[in-house]
Amino acid sequence: MAKKALILLLLVLSVGGLLFFDLGRWLSLDYLQSQLGDIRAYVDAEPLLAGVLFFLAYVVITALSLPGAAIMTLAAGAIFGLVKGVFLASFAASVGATLAFFVARYLLHDWVQQRFAERMKAINRGVERDGALYLFSLRLVPIFPFFIINLLMALTPIRTWTFYWVSQLGMLAGTIVYVNAGTQLARIESPAGLLSPQLILAFTLLALLPWVGRAIVNRMQAVRVYRGWRKPKKFDRNLIVIGAGSAGLVSAYIAATVKASVTLIERDKMGGDCLNTGCVPSKALIKSAQVHHLAGHAPDYGLKPLSPQTDFAGVMGRIQSVIEKIEPHDSIERYSELGVDCRQGEATLISPWAVEIRNPQGDVETLTAKNIILAAGARPLVPPFPGLDEVGYLTSDSLWSLQDLPGRLLVLGGGPIGCELAQAFARLGSSVSQVEMLPRVLPREDDDVAQAAASGLRDSGVNLLTGHKAERFALEGKDKVLYVTTGDQQVRLVFDEVLIAIGRQANTEGFGLEQLGFEKRENGTVAVNDFMQTRYPNIYACGDITGPYQFTHVAAHQAWYAAVNALFGRFKKFRVDYSVIPWATFISPEIARVVLNEQDARAEDIEFEVTRYGIDDLDRAIADGNASGFVKVLTPPGSDRILGVTIVGANASDLIAEYVLAMKHRIGLKKILGTIHIYPTMAEANKYAAGEWGKAHAPQKLLQWVARFHRWQL
Repeated sequence: MAKKALILLLLVLSVGGLLFFDLGRWLSLDYLQSQLGDIRAYVDAEPLLAGVLFFLAYVVITALSLPGAAIMTLAAGAIFGLVKGVFLASFAASVGATLAFFVARYLLHDWVQQRFAERMKAINRGVERDGALYLFSLRLVPIFPFFIINLLMALTPIRTWTFYWVSQLGMLAGTIVYVNAGTQLARIESPAGLLSPQLILAFTLLALLPWVGRAIVNRMQAVRVYRGWRKPKKFDRNLIVIGAGSAGLVSAYIAATVKASVTLIERDKMGGDCLNTGCVPSKALIKSAQVHHLAGHAPDYGLKPLSPQTDFAGVMGRIQSVIEKIEPHDSIERYSELGVDCRQGEATLISPWAVEIRNPQGDVETLTAKNIILAAGARPLVPPFPGLDEVGYLTSDSLWSLQDLPGRLLVLGGGPIGCELAQAFARLGSSVSQVEMLPRVLPREDDDVAQAAASGLRDSGVNLLTGHKAERFALEGKDKVLYVTTGDQQVRLVFDEVLIAIGRQANTEGFGLEQLGFEKRENGTVAVNDFMQTRYPNIYACGDITGPYQFTHVAAHQAWYAAVNALFGRFKKFRVDYSVIPWATFISPEIARVVLNEQDARAEDIEFEVTRYGIDDLDRAIADGNASGFVKVLTPPGSDRILGVTIVGANASDLIAEYVLAMKHRIGLKKILGTIHIYPTMAEANKYAAGEWGKAHAPQKLLQWVARFHRWQL
């Protein structure tokens, strides 16, 4: 510890000495220009000593991360010429950078690795796998100052020798350009020299260096990735899209709109999970359950008591009719009319540019495309619980085949899907038990939100069992049983049907990803970069197959970036924007959120204030009999800038849209407060929440003076 303190003290003294004695004045173009004659004379008299002194000075400046390395590189060209200047500057920069790297590693590496152990795991894995390429890219494309790169790489497990030789190689091109510019600067004898062709060329090369560097890095990556594959000379299509869910449909739609030739391949039904087994059927079910619930509470609205009876076959029939009405939006006929070549069958990647299609009749065809988009979606996650196969189970995919309302339904999982379906079936008349291993449902939400959800579930008749861990299933006579543990106790739950709703997993098996060596994240999704590209730059992925948000609207959002980058990426690529992502859980009360909540803000060490408005005070909510819930807004201390919003209550999924727009376009609470909202509507809750922020931040001292003014007017 004492050694580290001493080294740190020496660094501080060195930088302090530079500032105190104003040594930085020697590292300027003006000083170099004024002393150039004398410096050259000394170099001519003592060439070896001058070279050694210059080398050492450059190493010290770089090692201490002092400003002036760029001037030293220009000076190398001005003093020593192109060849000697490149030699001295290149080796001095690499040695100095390695010394800075070594010192930063000694002082900070262990502390950072321990302090941010979880966050560093993924970074360490990436550096161990491709650290040399990352470093080479940063050196070749000077986006960040080199001293920042020295520091950051020191915090990773990259080897010192690797750091040195990659730095030496990566900085060489930039060093040559800077030294060459220095040779031209040395020739300036008058203002007219600033317009010399040689100098203009030198600065043009400097300006082009990041672009040229990026092109070289991209080419190196492509050569590395595509090694062993033979690229077709011509392609059958501009784009092939695998999967006709939300992401695939949007990708194909965009391609057809811009007149690209596109083939869309789907092995099951057009529309994917959202239309056939997910969003559409579940919301239709929830609506039927809401109507049943309202009918059972007729006296609350001044009506005579009703006794609604569930016709479950009728409910399921209505769900199918809803699907059939929406189905034309996603149909083969519609997309064929748009210009999409729709294919039914199994798709298998056989090369980075070729897809094999096996249709239902068993016929096989191979198509090639310049770019491919993977949009194969996800499926329910079903862990291998002991005895589960013996008792049989339902998932959010398979429950729509039910024709009889389960008498006793067991729902395993306390996430959004589990909560929505548990409440819906309970309202329709099932005896529902919901089991969640964690202490509360909806663990991604704040405690108060989870409590509101739990109250809503229990009010609907759900036997909610949080803190209960599923152990094993069993078939005991005619009884289907789940054994769960809570604390030291074991609980036996008897059921007729069990719904597994504990998450979803990406569909990454069975269509060639393994053979092509695609990279996957820890959660099993396909890894992509900010442009939605996989390890093969011409193959993109979007939607549930890649995450990180498994929502239909996010899949469509990603699809735009995947399609546009695939078709026009050679001219301009767009980074996917996850800055303002909203989502909702469609239970009663509805829960909607955009970006941060309190627990996320604390986890990310973000300072915030909370403004809260209770919907129980809202006129329209009182009139509708929905006077419960709240709007919670997070803002930076003293600012009306919105960091995140959570809404709990009726129509929360609609109310959140105003905040999504505000955050996307940096509109603060003051402007929301100054916007007219129709009375009486639920949307007024947003205005009143903004008003609560305004009250809390009113200028009290100024208001005291205003009060005195009014008293003086009496």
